[in-house]
Amino acid sequence: MNDDARGKPVSRNTAGVTRLAPSPTGALHLGNARTFLVTWAIARRAGWRIVLRVEDLDGPRVKPGAIESCIALLEWLGMDWDEGPIVQSHDPEPHVEAMRSLARGGHVYPCDLSRAEIEAAASAPHHEPMSIAGGTPSAPASGREARFPPELRPPPSAREFDERESNWRFAVPTGAAGVVRFDDAFAGPQALSPADTIGDFVVWTRRAQPAYQLAVVADDHRQGVTDVVRGDDLLDSAARQLLLYRALALAPEPRHWHLPLVVGPDGRRLAKRHGDTRLDTYRTRGVRPERIIGLLARWCGIDADEMNAREFSDRLDLATIPRSPVVMRPEDERWLLEG
Repeated sequence: MNDDARGKPVSRNTAGVTRLAPSPTGALHLGNARTFLVTWAIARRAGWRIVLRVEDLDGPRVKPGAIESCIALLEWLGMDWDEGPIVQSHDPEPHVEAMRSLARGGHVYPCDLSRAEIEAAASAPHHEPMSIAGGTPSAPASGREARFPPELRPPPSAREFDERESNWRFAVPTGAAGVVRFDDAFAGPQALSPADTIGDFVVWTRRAQPAYQLAVVADDHRQGVTDVVRGDDLLDSAARQLLLYRALALAPEPRHWHLPLVVGPDGRRLAKRHGDTRLDTYRTRGVRPERIIGLLARWCGIDADEMNAREFSDRLDLATIPRSPVVMRPEDERWLLEG
């Protein structure tokens, strides 16, 4: 994909660039806040430029006012940025151009199989082939995305990309060629094989929009992002995104920093089932941002009660951040509300 005036890649010998990338499809909660605050603190300490990018491509789930709310809450916590807000859906051309490049290189193909059909093929003896145009429906799909077997993909060939109402999948390399190796700045050396876990994944949806994996790669490249800081639930996504970087011949590839998640007492990622941990709820109930940051600091191994974002940045030490998931307990909620 060619660079243009919208943003050229930043080489390793220049200041780094990272991004805060909230999604307005869900309210910001304490787990999101910890990741954003650590990203912001690392960037300000290292002198990186920060891009604020609102990832709003899941249009039907974006509620009115959600984008403005995300931005206001980041500012309330004391974070700032050097570029943006950039709303992802406002400039789709780089996503389309990336798809054209992948199609010309024979890396993607249209596929209208349903989830149930994919699961049926994956569970059939010897993965009996099925036409990618569709097949006989099977039992209802489970909640987990099925691995897409390589036997279902058509022979590789260059093709023209069109934005018709169809899913397009990326042909994931198999065997040794499909093992993605990278050195995560926090999680350490990684060797991941998307071919074994997810198979050919969707990069363009039947809504005529890019899927998350493709949009992130195209936007990180054009915005010059050199360092991506996020939760370690996205380690598998990093492998898929690096495959796309390589198929598109984009360089340099970003460095990744994957942090352990904040989870509930049940060990699952913080969500509605653990109660109302939305930042906006705490703000409405009169909790000061310094109190919020004090709790986030504790979760990062900093002994503190209350502090502002700048003090958090000054005191953050990556060596003290727990290497296992951080558990939000009922006493954390009580501490927040009693301050």
